[in-house]
Amino acid sequence: MRAIFKQLLVNYFPFVRAKILSRKSIYIKNIMSESNQYDSCFDRPRLVIKKVLAKPQSEGNGAVVRRSIGRPELRNLDPFLMLDEFSVSAPAGFPDHPHRGFETVTYMLEGAFTHQDFAGHKGTINTGDVQWMTAGRGIIHSEMPAGEGSQKGLQLWINLSSKDKMIEPRYQELLNEDIPTAENEGVEVKIIAGEAMGVQSPVYTRTPTMYLDFTLQPTSYYHQPTPESWNAFVYIVEGEGVFGIPNSGPVSAHHCLVLGPGEGLSVWNKSSKPLRFVLLGGQPINEPVVQHGPFVMNSQAEIDQTFEDYQYCKNGFENARYWRSGH
Repeated sequence: MRAIFKQLLVNYFPFVRAKILSRKSIYIKNIMSESNQYDSCFDRPRLVIKKVLAKPQSEGNGAVVRRSIGRPELRNLDPFLMLDEFSVSAPAGFPDHPHRGFETVTYMLEGAFTHQDFAGHKGTINTGDVQWMTAGRGIIHSEMPAGEGSQKGLQLWINLSSKDKMIEPRYQELLNEDIPTAENEGVEVKIIAGEAMGVQSPVYTRTPTMYLDFTLQPTSYYHQPTPESWNAFVYIVEGEGVFGIPNSGPVSAHHCLVLGPGEGLSVWNKSSKPLRFVLLGGQPINEPVVQHGPFVMNSQAEIDQTFEDYQYCKNGFENARYWRSGH
């Protein structure tokens, strides 16, 4: 009997041992894979410190927007002044109105918008296109839907420092096909401003800014570095995701998530549907913000001067005297 048992060990033990080692190797590999997926790669990950639901409200002429930054719960997040997710059908829109002292960034998610201003600039941005407008010392313009049905997008307001508030207006317009993209293991990103996956945007940001549009397929995850001294936030466009740490609860669309300090953001899509969100970061200006509607300056005296300039069509608003967009 012993001889038979000894022979069995000789004949089969190498196979059993190999099988055990193979299973152990697979187990270790799975554990390491889960560790990579559910552990942040940052020593100091950015955590969600505030969550704001963007509720629909009326704006412009019959338009509806979901405002997150700019609400009473989140008045601003230096250097960001406002973020609206808009959904507009003609004849509603944003007819002639002024701006001074900041930038507007309009990103079309669906449909098209036509822009006209009192300096003669006119153009239409379509799905995936971006208009980065530096209002500077003064712009009066209109923004109106250019197609049938609902036209959807995001509009971000970025503050300018005191030294830049009275510069001449300028535009940067990017077609969808000219915005760089990158993709890796179920994660796709459009780099509107800043850098991701080693790809850099060509956009010049007078106030240093990161603007990234991420889509994560189910079960995918990503770790995005951010400059540590910058403020940052997430706005969820579609789906739901887990942000900051893996055991936090999932957050759904139309929520704005303010991120605390740290080296970068970790995000996981544990749902069965794609997750789409924008990640924005900006270098704080650390100056007083005095805002009255579409005018953003550093003091009440500067706001008063802006109203006078606008009323009397001077100091940047000269073209307002005879211009109308026709909307």
